[in-house]
Amino acid sequence: MIDLYYWTTPNGHKITMFLEETGLPYRIVPVNIAAGAQFEAAFLEIAPNNRIPAIVDDEPAEAGAPVAMFESGAILLYLAEKTGQFIPADLRGRLEVRQWLFWQMAGLGPMAGQNHHFKIYAPEPIPYAIDRYVKETNRLYGVLNRRLADRAFVAGDYSIADMACYPWIVPHERQGQNLDDFPHLRRWFGEIAARPATIRAYELAKSINTQPATTDAAKKVLFGQTAASVAPR
Repeated sequence: MIDLYYWTTPNGHKITMFLEETGLPYRIVPVNIAAGAQFEAAFLEIAPNNRIPAIVDDEPAEAGAPVAMFESGAILLYLAEKTGQFIPADLRGRLEVRQWLFWQMAGLGPMAGQNHHFKIYAPEPIPYAIDRYVKETNRLYGVLNRRLADRAFVAGDYSIADMACYPWIVPHERQGQNLDDFPHLRRWFGEIAARPATIRAYELAKSINTQPATTDAAKKVLFGQTAASVAPR
């Protein structure tokens, strides 16, 4: 059994997509980040960066004590290597998947995240910041669109690289992007959206977070963090 410490964010969806694809047994442990649950001492023992997702695997491949993991990219790699699924067996294939997984972690996710913040959540509009991140998100969509021009998925067969990227494309309208401008990306997006595991993962999210609106109180929790937030208590 894998305990998945989860909330309904793009990074959380990556892991439920993988688990639903593989059928690995797992249990959701909700971490309501809008209510500050990510700062509870027990969670910080597993995820010292006070961010979801995180997992505890009671049956790691090499047996022994349970394995705790944080950071969505590291979790996807761990699960793919444990199961031998959604990552190629050959060296070059693995490297392709890893490159595009890291591209998402270092580029698409952080830039789209800043896009969301300044476009939707900032207390007052800052035109320069909005323009900067909407344009950079647009550039990254272009990179992905070009990559998908001659292949079905990001790194050959459907893989953890696709699972990492897809949830960050889901809110494309909120990011100020039009998928009609990126035909290869739009085709890829539609194919992944139609996968039964993807549908199950997103239906699960609806059952866990029944009030997804971000209140003013939640914004103080989400966007007011300092080093004191992770200080020993």
